Amino acid sequence: MPKYFVHFLVLLALSSVANAQNRSNATAQRPNIIFILADDLGYGDIGVNGQKLIKTPNIDRLAAEGVRFTQFYAGTSVCAPSRSSLMTGHHTGHTYIRGNKSVEPEGQQPIADSVVTMGETLQKAGYTTAAFGKWGLGPVGSEGDPNKQGFDRFYGYNCQSLAHRYYPNHLWNNSEKIVLEENKNLLHAKQYAPDLIQQQALNFVQASDPQKPFFLFLPYILPHAELLVPNDSIFQYYKGKFAEKPFKGDDYGPNARDGGYASQEFPHTAFAAMVTRLDLYVGQILAALKARGLDQNTLVIFSSDNGPHLEGGADPKFFNSGGGFRGFKRDLYEGGIREPMIARWPGAIKAGTQNDYIGAFWDLLPTFAELAGTKAPAALDGISFVPALTGKGTQKKHDYLYWEFHEQGGKQAIRQGNWKAVRLNAATNPNGPVELYDLSKDPAETTNLAAKNPAKAAELGCLMNQSHVPSALFPFGNEKAAR
Repeated sequence: MPKYFVHFLVLLALSSVANAQNRSNATAQRPNIIFILADDLGYGDIGVNGQKLIKTPNIDRLAAEGVRFTQFYAGTSVCAPSRSSLMTGHHTGHTYIRGNKSVEPEGQQPIADSVVTMGETLQKAGYTTAAFGKWGLGPVGSEGDPNKQGFDRFYGYNCQSLAHRYYPNHLWNNSEKIVLEENKNLLHAKQYAPDLIQQQALNFVQASDPQKPFFLFLPYILPHAELLVPNDSIFQYYKGKFAEKPFKGDDYGPNARDGGYASQEFPHTAFAAMVTRLDLYVGQILAALKARGLDQNTLVIFSSDNGPHLEGGADPKFFNSGGGFRGFKRDLYEGGIREPMIARWPGAIKAGTQNDYIGAFWDLLPTFAELAGTKAPAALDGISFVPALTGKGTQKKHDYLYWEFHEQGGKQAIRQGNWKAVRLNAATNPNGPVELYDLSKDPAETTNLAAKNPAKAAELGCLMNQSHVPSALFPFGNEKAAR
């Protein structure tokens, strides 16, 4: 073999080794990503956002060690479409799932194969992906199955209606139905599903490969109704602290319905204990990361899927769950869609900072794609907010944010700068009047300024119409209400 050819082979081999090392180094620099999604947690339900009655030390710690976003929004004001917006990077004007729509025998309308999700994007970028909690975007075996939408592992509730029960008949481990024998078909309440799900999440972190980045999606069901939590030290801490009005519901027993809400003698106590239990889970995740030596290169984000609920004996006014904002779950006023949003990534995010970037769930897919060193799917509504996270570079801004809601006659909302417009009865009157608010002066949306600013109201009304793309699957305003 000629010497020059041997020399070429040596150089090629050394180059291959160097390239492999560079790829390995690049992979090592890409952060693990954990996205923690609370269920029906209001903006004001956590200490760092002003909560006075409920203890959330671990979530508050995230803010103390990271950045708190004050103007971040969910996809919309109920579960499935908000999650669709999160997973697809599209606002609810044209995300694939626009409403809560159940299918038989168990689950919700599946997201399509053609949709590229957050899970698929990160999986293709070389991330190990897992989701533990509530899915709600397609039954097991359908095209919307989390295992077919980019998640290597799933454990929890596939169906969001069955997630009303904290002591359910069963959970799913990928396609395997895990029957919870001790709950005996809702006859007994012994195996608390959130604790079972949390253990699977902790096992995932503990078994993770430090040489390969992971994406861990934690859509917890706390503190969604029903108001039910183990009678342990957390519950006992709050018991007796609040006046109570017992709630009579659909109790566990021979006639219990899958999607019902159990009675609760101490609804205020139970709700507070549920939020603090959620906070405990956050602390356990942080401890697991530290134990594995992964906490320094892991981005942890905490948020909620929509505003606080009113079902099952819940009393968001008592706790000021909306944080002073108007509205609750199913409203497109600020209380229904503005959410807690906290991010921690030591060394990359400056500790104890606050950011007023105006963003929404559809921004998370392009943000995670940038951090993973891969391209986001084309034609997204979201933009990467990595500069806002890290404080490096110039942050691009949205011209406007748009939401729609497919129950109660249809609702639309839009935010452009400090202007916020809301349209009610949008299904029957798509060109109807809009309410107009100046959030810089009136964040509680108490004073409708449409009559004083007719041109701005008309402009935002036109933008609403442009943002809504009709869907045969979800005709606007015609979906059945679901919880």
